[in-house]
Amino acid sequence: MKLFIDTRPYKPNTYSGISEYTRLLVERFLADFPEHRYVFFANGFKKQEEVPFLKDGANKTAINFRIPNRLFDPLNLFFHVPKIDALFPSDVFWSPNINILSLKNPERRVMTVHDVSFLHPEFFSVKQRLWHWRQGYRRQIETAGRLIAPSDFTKETLMDAFKVPEEKITRIYPGIDPVYKDHKETDEALRAFRKDHALPERFLLYSGTIEPRKNIVAVVRAFNALKQFPRNEDLGLILAGSRGWSYDTIFKEVERSPYRRHIIVWGKAEHKVMRSLYHLATVFVYPSFFEGVGFPPLEAQACGTPVVASNRTSLPEILGTSALLADPWKISELIEAIEAFLEDAAFRETFKERGRKNIERFDWKKSAAEHMGLFAAAAK
Repeated sequence: MKLFIDTRPYKPNTYSGISEYTRLLVERFLADFPEHRYVFFANGFKKQEEVPFLKDGANKTAINFRIPNRLFDPLNLFFHVPKIDALFPSDVFWSPNINILSLKNPERRVMTVHDVSFLHPEFFSVKQRLWHWRQGYRRQIETAGRLIAPSDFTKETLMDAFKVPEEKITRIYPGIDPVYKDHKETDEALRAFRKDHALPERFLLYSGTIEPRKNIVAVVRAFNALKQFPRNEDLGLILAGSRGWSYDTIFKEVERSPYRRHIIVWGKAEHKVMRSLYHLATVFVYPSFFEGVGFPPLEAQACGTPVVASNRTSLPEILGTSALLADPWKISELIEAIEAFLEDAAFRETFKERGRKNIERFDWKKSAAEHMGLFAAAAK
């Protein structure tokens, strides 16, 4: 089988969910299914950063389509050219995200729709809304031969919002990066990391993009409330992640906190650093308003950290009873859930074990095999 893969969603060193989804699946395809031929497609006027696994090889061809996106996207959106399958004939064309791609035969296209948060414009900046419009997401969803959803929640939303027939959508759970799932930190290494970064013995942790959709303001306010109790005098808060849009409102909330000196705004953290933070955190807090899956809570569970998360969208499906779930609009519920973990070590251990069992459902080797099975069916 000759598989065309649109690698544009992969952005080196960004650590975003969709980028990592693309990277980890491509790595598994190359390792587990070397009998297939792969065509990797990238686009953009600027020279692409060299990525070892996307280079030409015995069974792979890398294409850098040097057309500016400001020209490429309108040509696809309004004139439906160029026809990629005419230029690069393949059995199946896989899009790991909703990136516009014109084909003579769109039935050969398999597209992953991670979530439908774009139906809620309040979660995005004007620039991001323009990008969604420029991608013509509705037409892409309607014309693709098959869709992949990373959760039942996303699958059901696609069926409801776009009237997509159920047989066109396959739910395939993603995996968890081995850097979190398969690597165990030593106590000595963790002590050294804590000392090097002057971290408190107890702290709450948030990881993800710093933007309104993630509801980080609620995390800060819950932390402020918890700090009012003398028993939480030593408690800290770490916010780790890249800046998204409207992050200034979140930073203003941090600056207004009477406990500002106990809050660390870490910024973007590479995987190894993030792994240490997960291991050392007392509680991981993730009250996001909207998620198609939500990788950070699973990463935290892989590192043995109890999780408090939102009870909305896909998170109840992904976490089930392995985490404490709270209404993201009710800070009182968030405080109560966090406090339950802070005050009871045995309770934390119970949920650490539940988390370890939960992550067994999310494995990249299994996910890659399910993706490849779908591609084989689409190629017939």
